[in-house]
Amino acid sequence: MDILSLTAVELAKAIREGKTTSVEATQAVLDKIAASEDTYHCYVTVEREKALQQAAGVQKKIEAGELTGPLAGVPFAIKDNMCTEGTLTTCSSKILENFVPTFSAEAVLNLEKAGAVILGKTNMDEFAMGSTTETSYYGVTKNPRNPEHVPGGSSGGSAAGWAACSSPASSARSNALSWACSSSSSFSSRRISSVGVPVYWSGRMILSNCRDENAASIRSDTGPGTK
Repeated sequence: MDILSLTAVELAKAIREGKTTSVEATQAVLDKIAASEDTYHCYVTVEREKALQQAAGVQKKIEAGELTGPLAGVPFAIKDNMCTEGTLTTCSSKILENFVPTFSAEAVLNLEKAGAVILGKTNMDEFAMGSTTETSYYGVTKNPRNPEHVPGGSSGGSAAGWAACSSPASSARSNALSWACSSSSSFSSRRISSVGVPVYWSGRMILSNCRDENAASIRSDTGPGTK
């Protein structure tokens, strides 16, 4: 099974059916990040050990029947303007280079409740003010389709991670999922231009609401404000 070729929903199904595990999926994505990050620079922070520990805990709950949803066990990347408790959150700015939140954004909490595994934080234009992901204090993200081109922005790290197969899911819009092949999934900021531009420029496509009935179900369960 080529784990990195699966969508987030397909991967969760394979994990539930025992064809792979959350730990194996997370390890595969982390290996892909290690192999491609120097070239594309999709991430500001990668929480390798924390992600593997979280995946192991999630896997136990899946096997115990406590987590059965469409995202359980799937690795996710979070855009670096969404707070994550205990994990550096910089908004890609020097101003916040040492900021470690004591709380997580509601969308991140809902992902974790659903059994998602958090890989780290994706690069972006500083404070989301840009459309190329060239204004990040931590470096420019490259477009995996052509490294001489920009990936768009402000969610360029999320879109590039998807295109580079280093994030099955990633943060590119707070209500919608962008399916990738190297993080598994990713969450990002609200405005469609923030993800629509980088996703399109990185050779992918996103619908402004949901891609199908599975995404619609996931959105209703994990979107901001969901209780």
